[in-house]
Amino acid sequence: MNILKKLFEQHFGSAAEVVRPVGDKFGASGRRILRLSNSQHSAIGILYNMRDENVAFLEFSRHFRRHGLPVPEIYADDLEAGAYLEEDLGELTLYQFLAKKRSGDSIPAEVVEAYRRVVATLPRFQIEAGRDLNYSVCYPRASFDRQSIAWDLNYFKYYFLRLTGIGFNEQALEDDFARLTDFLLSAEREYFLYRDFQSRNVMLRAGQPYFLDYQGGRKGALQYDIASLLCDAKAELPPGFRQELLDYYLEQLAGFIQLDGADFMRHYYAYVYVRIMQALGAYGFRGMYEGKPLFLQSIPYALKNVRWLLDNVELPIALPALMSAFAQMVNSEKLRAIAAEGDKLTVRILSFSFHCGLPRDESGHGGGFVFDARSLPNPGREERFHSVTGKDAPVIAYLEREESVAQYLAHVIALVDAAVDNYVRRGFKSLSIAIGCTGGQHRSVYLAEKLAERLRERDGVDVVVKHRELEKLN
Repeated sequence: MNILKKLFEQHFGSAAEVVRPVGDKFGASGRRILRLSNSQHSAIGILYNMRDENVAFLEFSRHFRRHGLPVPEIYADDLEAGAYLEEDLGELTLYQFLAKKRSGDSIPAEVVEAYRRVVATLPRFQIEAGRDLNYSVCYPRASFDRQSIAWDLNYFKYYFLRLTGIGFNEQALEDDFARLTDFLLSAEREYFLYRDFQSRNVMLRAGQPYFLDYQGGRKGALQYDIASLLCDAKAELPPGFRQELLDYYLEQLAGFIQLDGADFMRHYYAYVYVRIMQALGAYGFRGMYEGKPLFLQSIPYALKNVRWLLDNVELPIALPALMSAFAQMVNSEKLRAIAAEGDKLTVRILSFSFHCGLPRDESGHGGGFVFDARSLPNPGREERFHSVTGKDAPVIAYLEREESVAQYLAHVIALVDAAVDNYVRRGFKSLSIAIGCTGGQHRSVYLAEKLAERLRERDGVDVVVKHRELEKLN
């Protein structure tokens, strides 16, 4: 952490006053991500001991910025220490925005527009910036080639099919893998393949998308990245919306290259399948092999995509052993039971006024936290804040200028994060958190909303937020 503080001070000319962890977004990769800030500046610091991946990320970031693409600016780095400092793009991911705004299969216009902006930017990475990219720094491969595909397919076979007990003939499945690989490699592959182009790797700032996590990028086919976005399991985009975005993507591509739409679509669903297999391999490895139940709850969403493919898509090549395995998967009672082990923990967050009494536990769980925020600076004492709440920009700005508020929130997050980890591991389904202040309108509301933002970043957690005193006013 000291190296990040040093980089911060060298770049900004002033010391970082607050250093706190940012989410668990990079938990699967082993990166440690921190937000460093003072009254004037904020930056994101990364600690990671994989030099080759760091080199790829830094090189790609600088290259993309030269092309005017919305990626974080790299402020400073120390490759020997496995550390770098980058622009702070905020805390709102595309996935969080979708989850917060959607109602079932109904996707509101503002979310549609956000996705369209993301889709419109993708060809700029793939074609415009991909033309003169230094592919020699790609890690672990310079292209999505036969070896890369083999890694993904075997990941699926050994960490998903084997661990879930899906039956298959080894040789027949290998024959299908060989046919599928040949077919995938017959697509045009002279473009930049982002590799992990999905909703958690897109940040939204003032409504504009910014992009992260392209360090695994390499040369490859256009189909892979749009398949990754549209078939992102947890996002669970409705089929009609996926098709609308795919059509829009093809329109955007036509502005960059002479596109053979029929050939693109001939290969597209094969790339959808291989992306889903890669994801299922990861869910199996993390969830069943490493015993992390958070990853298990993604399995039903991926299987829903597989079922849709089986019902609606016929590939131009025969893959009987693979299709048999998929059919077993979507009908497997064992898989349904495994996925149930990863059912979400519901965290209920309530803001309240101590003047109106302690809240009652409506979940029946009987446990959790009650935090007292009355020791923090109180906006409610100032007349200018009487008509606004902790959800409004003036109050948020007031509280975020106070270091004591940031420190208090960091302590709350640390306690709650530890409890959530423990509850998920033990299979508990409910956790209650109440945050109180004097009037229940400013500090407690702000802290409840910030804690909810943090927890929505986590897989396996449903977050319900209520503001008791605000609801009485409405």
